[in-house]
Amino acid sequence: MPNQVKIVFDNKYHGIVTGHHGSSQIGPAEGALAAYDMILGGLGACLNHTFQTVMDKKRLQFQAIKYDIKGEKREEVPTTLKHVKVDIVVTGVDENKHDQVRRAMQLATEYCSVYVTISHVATMEWNISFDN
Repeated sequence: MPNQVKIVFDNKYHGIVTGHHGSSQIGPAEGALAAYDMILGGLGACLNHTFQTVMDKKRLQFQAIKYDIKGEKREEVPTTLKHVKVDIVVTGVDENKHDQVRRAMQLATEYCSVYVTISHVATMEWNISFDN
């Protein structure tokens, strides 16, 4: 089945996006997501799914992971992303496995289709740290 979302807007930029697994408000309202929120969120979702797949294949364990993703847009039109920084904190990893988890994230950045797509217009940077 192809990826698909449906979006309905009113005439004030307020909308609802609905996908296979749920929906969200989009637009300028409090609690709604803006377009680049969704792009960066999609990046985080794809990167995390790819990372967890690599971790499962390598039989590496962790308790939780947090992503802080910042995107800077160009000023010239079209205002595509110029720079994206992904700060990652992984919890519950044995200290002797940190290098293997870093390698798993490196592989995730190479195989995550959204990361690779954005890298065609933006400089991508990521940093991983551990909180045990």
